[in-house]
Amino acid sequence: MNSNKPYLLRALYDWINDNQLTPYVLIDANVGDMDIPRDFIEDGKIVLNISASAACDLDLSKDYISFKARFSGKSMNVYFPNHAVLAIYAKENGRGMVFPEENEEVTDADDTVFNSDIEQRVENRKEKKKDRSHLKLIK
Repeated sequence: MNSNKPYLLRALYDWINDNQLTPYVLIDANVGDMDIPRDFIEDGKIVLNISASAACDLDLSKDYISFKARFSGKSMNVYFPNHAVLAIYAKENGRGMVFPEENEEVTDADDTVFNSDIEQRVENRKEKKKDRSHLKLIK
């Protein structure tokens, strides 16, 4: 099964922009195959502004995020895989999403745990509904 992270990233990016806020991403700088400004890495992580005013030619693809930006006055092409994204949030209020650590390959066992959690929630809702009558008292 494909990761849902690229879809969530695009949706949250749109949501943050629709609310006239500034989208930032927190990146794990230790992931290989990326071009990021290494001078701004702190504790193995880097925060990047991906707003339209800061990131030119932004591409939120299924596998990676890329854009052009200026860092200390120097233009740079930035590229990193989606699985390196640890969080996306609005700078102004911190609202967004922190992603759990993700293996590059999702196993059936992980999917089963997720599905059983959903199934348990559905069963709990059914039990609560059984306690209530579906009939309304009309006077």
